[in-house]
Amino acid sequence: MTDETTPQIYLRTPSDLELSRFADQLKDVLAAVPVACVRLSLPGRDEEQISKAGDLLREIAHARDVAIVLDDHYRLAAQLGLDGVHLSDGHRHLRDARKHLGADAIVGCFCETSRHQGMTAAEMSADYISFGPVGDGSALGSGEVADAGLFEWWSEMIEVPVVAEGGLDGDTIDQLAPVADFFCLGDEIWLTDDPLKTLSGFERLLLRSA
Repeated sequence: MTDETTPQIYLRTPSDLELSRFADQLKDVLAAVPVACVRLSLPGRDEEQISKAGDLLREIAHARDVAIVLDDHYRLAAQLGLDGVHLSDGHRHLRDARKHLGADAIVGCFCETSRHQGMTAAEMSADYISFGPVGDGSALGSGEVADAGLFEWWSEMIEVPVVAEGGLDGDTIDQLAPVADFFCLGDEIWLTDDPLKTLSGFERLLLRSA
């Protein structure tokens, strides 16, 4: 059982998503490990593919009372009955997304390593800010690493929750657990031989580190 000081797990779908196989994996994971949110991330996919995935994964997530958001396509997120959107380009489309989705929807913004972008998005009603990558070898953003100092500053100065993502491993989680509200895990678990075992290991680390 987590408490209010323990960072929560936020799952991003695999970069190479085979829907039927992943649906079974997600069911197993959500049944075993507390997860705050699932993010459907299908770059370059058409709306028909996104809709098919969104319908199936929404049912799985909502059956466990887990929120599900969609990368960027905020109009489609509303049509699919998802809980919100993750904007990968900072605050650029935040006002339109909020207007379209409403005040109760989740609208998060990825701001790479920029304090300025993060503060602007927070002031514009973002529900969370994501910084990253936090480790080397990630294709997220420009590749410039968001260091611990950024998260330490954010946790001291800003009340809006902050997400760490991109290149996560045991060391980065151990370092950032005191200053991050969520850890977004994607290929870090899905590309392993046993995603549930790997995620359970990250969960134990969070409980020890927070």
